Amino acid sequence: MNSKRDSFSGKIGFVFAAAGSAVGLGNLWRFPYLAAKYGGGIFILVYLLLAVTFGFTLMLTEVAIGRKTGLSAVGAFRKLDRRFGFVGYLACIVPFIISPYYFVIGGWVIKYMIVFLTGNVSAAASDDYFTGFITQPVEPIVCFLFFAVLTAAVVMIGVQKGIEKASLVLMPLLVVLIIGICCFCLTRPGALAGVKYYLLPDFSHFSATTVLAAMGQLFYSMSLAMGIMITYGSYMKKDDDLRSSVRQIEVFDTLIAFLAGLMIVPSVFVFSGGSQEALSKGPSLMFITLPKVFEGMKFSSLIGGAFFILVLFAALTSAISLLETNVSIVCDKFSWGRKKATVIVSIYVLIVGSIVSLGFGPLDFIQIIGMGLLDFLDFISNSILMPIVAILTCVCIGFFVKPQVIYEEVERTRPFKEKKFYTVMLKWIAPVLLALILIFAVSEAMGWVRV
Repeated sequence: MNSKRDSFSGKIGFVFAAAGSAVGLGNLWRFPYLAAKYGGGIFILVYLLLAVTFGFTLMLTEVAIGRKTGLSAVGAFRKLDRRFGFVGYLACIVPFIISPYYFVIGGWVIKYMIVFLTGNVSAAASDDYFTGFITQPVEPIVCFLFFAVLTAAVVMIGVQKGIEKASLVLMPLLVVLIIGICCFCLTRPGALAGVKYYLLPDFSHFSATTVLAAMGQLFYSMSLAMGIMITYGSYMKKDDDLRSSVRQIEVFDTLIAFLAGLMIVPSVFVFSGGSQEALSKGPSLMFITLPKVFEGMKFSSLIGGAFFILVLFAALTSAISLLETNVSIVCDKFSWGRKKATVIVSIYVLIVGSIVSLGFGPLDFIQIIGMGLLDFLDFISNSILMPIVAILTCVCIGFFVKPQVIYEEVERTRPFKEKKFYTVMLKWIAPVLLALILIFAVSEAMGWVRV
């Protein structure tokens, strides 16, 4: 099976594809919100420190596992240690849960992109437009279907011809767009006050909660503990530099998140007159607040349209990685061809995603532990399963398989100078941090703590 496995053409293809997976909707609305909420510069500083330590350790481990075994998560863990085969199954559940609702949000992005590009800015900026759209039974599903078909088409073509080529086109365009929109937003009257708010550290906001919030954002942003990096690692060539590739992915992901904040925070800050409440997280920032901000700008249709094209590119690259991980798992498990697996998995996504979409309209009566369908799936995948999978991965490699396996994979191309640091982080520090993320996320979601 492994001899016929697809692969990236080289290091650049892998880095762009993996960075595309990491750069998603979370970078474009969650990072700016958290940075604004937790003191601007101090949050960014903490985030950067965690990225080069905590994030590096977890991503390096997952990519190395994938390249070592040449398998997706289910087969990879079983091949390393049969006792930990169940971890692979837990990991593979995550992208199957996330894909349907992520694709639904991707459909929302398509809708707003069309609205802005056709000049209907005032409509999009009205208070009830977003709610009116997502509660409809038909139009959101049509947009969701279009996004899903677009994603499936790329995955069906294959790793090099589909995923790699799409990433090599979309990621540079994404960077150009975000830099261009940043430059425009930063030249608006009053933007400098927003930049100071975003960049200057507010040490009065520094606390354990700041660190936990930064860890949580980093963990989710880098596509960890959902089988994606293991899958992409399995497509990586053996003679590519694994360590430097992971570093480059981190830099790319962090840069996009930083630029997203530099684009969004000053704009919303000026629009709201310095009100922090306007920087609310989730759909309300992207689909309610930002359209109002764009409406007040010159060339509102052009800027808003460019922004949602940018968001669409980010959503697509992450959606491709989610669907590819699902397809890879199915191919490895049942020895199916790529096309058959893509069709079967896409049908599953379409069915579940349609139900999730209807959860805002005809099926809004369905509530699970006080949450709607989308919020519940997000809670189970992000707040519960992902931290658990990451903790078990650290335990598996740190204490049973042993870190030497990772050393050997990294040192195929160059010496691994951070061996001692990596081992301490993997065995002792990362599991504790992950346990804190799990406790913090669950406590926040259940309303046990307020931050």
